[in-house]
Amino acid sequence: MPIPSNYVAPIRVSAKDHAFSHIQRWIIDGTLEPGEKLVDNQLAEALNVSRTPVREALQLLEVQGLVHMQPGKETRVTSLEKEDILKIYPTLATLHALAAEFASVHILPQHIEQLQEWNEKFAGAIAREQPFQAMEYDEQFHNLITDVADNPYLSKFHVSLQNHIRRFKYVFLKQPCEMNQASIHEHEDIILAIQTGDKEKLETSIKQNILRPMREIYALM
Repeated sequence: MPIPSNYVAPIRVSAKDHAFSHIQRWIIDGTLEPGEKLVDNQLAEALNVSRTPVREALQLLEVQGLVHMQPGKETRVTSLEKEDILKIYPTLATLHALAAEFASVHILPQHIEQLQEWNEKFAGAIAREQPFQAMEYDEQFHNLITDVADNPYLSKFHVSLQNHIRRFKYVFLKQPCEMNQASIHEHEDIILAIQTGDKEKLETSIKQNILRPMREIYALM
């Protein structure tokens, strides 16, 4: 039988991935609050899946540090500790600066175009007051630099830190639009520094983009 050439098969998501993505988002955006007890049969009912994929999703979320499981007892959303901000953000800033240094050797014009596109989408989400979407675009911006760096060890640590920082980042991106405008301009500075090969400016811009929100979030909490 003939199949249309423009047919695109729908993307199928496993029940585990479905549960994982939704529970993760609910934790990040505060729907499931720090310290809240998670009941797997209630989550399964809400997500229209069985309890098994929910349990598998919770195990993955524990690896990310978003939940704490006590086998046979209970699972709770981990608490947000204010002092963790001062531990995670400087580490991430150093990691991002190192990634940018590696990436600057491999960067191509199409990478610059993609960075500009992600920043435009980030700015649009900020203007529309869509903090979760803005957070994802910001991550895509920095993920691209990390990917171009072509260092699997660096990428592994980056993913781990990013998972821990997402709840703090969401708190920041929910603030009034004018507080987030600086991030847009910092992204522009990063792109320009990569284009011109200004390594000193690149390191400064990357760290500013991470550490400025750290100070503002710490003051908010």
